[in-house]
Amino acid sequence: MRLSADTVRLDLIHPFRIAREVSDHKNNVLVRISDAGLTGIGEAAPSGYYGEDAASVLRALKGAPAMLGGDPLGLEATLDRLSSGLPGDPSARAAVDIALHDLAAQRLGVPLYRWLGLDSGETPVTSFTIGIDEPEAIRRKVRAAAGYPALKVKLGSVNDLEIMRTIRGETDARIRIDANAGWTVDQAVEMVDRLSDYDVELVEQPLSPGSPEDWRRVREAASMPIFADESVLVSQDVPAMAGLVDGVNVKLMKSGGIREALRLIHTARAHRMGVMIGCMIETSVAITAAAHLSPLADYADLDGNLLISNDPFSGATVRQGRLILPEGPGIGVTPRA
Repeated sequence: MRLSADTVRLDLIHPFRIAREVSDHKNNVLVRISDAGLTGIGEAAPSGYYGEDAASVLRALKGAPAMLGGDPLGLEATLDRLSSGLPGDPSARAAVDIALHDLAAQRLGVPLYRWLGLDSGETPVTSFTIGIDEPEAIRRKVRAAAGYPALKVKLGSVNDLEIMRTIRGETDARIRIDANAGWTVDQAVEMVDRLSDYDVELVEQPLSPGSPEDWRRVREAASMPIFADESVLVSQDVPAMAGLVDGVNVKLMKSGGIREALRLIHTARAHRMGVMIGCMIETSVAITAAAHLSPLADYADLDGNLLISNDPFSGATVRQGRLILPEGPGIGVTPRA
């Protein structure tokens, strides 16, 4: 198997602001793995929050070819080698993992969801993200997202309630809140109480990873489900959050790819937790790979490709808010003309 990697700049339609940062573009890395006339494609969407950037991904991937082995279908052994060889590079591992799953499903001639034994008719509605912004910009974004029945609203600023009033003045869509660890425990307890006035479906990552007692206090104060994102990266992180949250946000870029994401989902279910499939700012490559897992989820937040102006691929689409999976072999993405 032959591996190649290239950086791609993704330009955001609007500057994207969350509680801890703002950006107008992202640099991701595309990985291609070729074997016997077929090529699988994967993507790394590195985050500084997890200690990665495009340069670190490219450095990590220099050692990946020696870990691939010779069998595209021997995923368990190959991905075990990657996990041991690149322990601090989850998005780099995810890129290779996605490409290998794409290649293997192509070899078998089936869409990835079929190989995983899933039903494409069971995909959930995906939310559309509204980043932190000024009221007039928020209004424009909400109007532009009128075709989406669910919105994910980023909070964690001094204007959180103003943002909520603005959004509810424009739409009665389902609202899911993501604070990106932007609140103190006292702020979170107050906010989950105030947010009950705005018919909020769930609140994601109200606190920084840390004190179990703080998380328990927020959950006990909330009238809506509390989900963890930054606090749960891989399956081994789930038991510590059992009883403190109602669900977890599973992202390929945190877990290191599809294989570990599946373990995380099943571990969460074993602890009676809900599951959301989420994303970073990504092209249709990583979004589509995650979408193939979405029949296992209660919620989806797979809109990273919809937030960029120059997605170089086509893949999973959205129809009336619901994810529609491609039927081609592998993950089913194709380059745009």
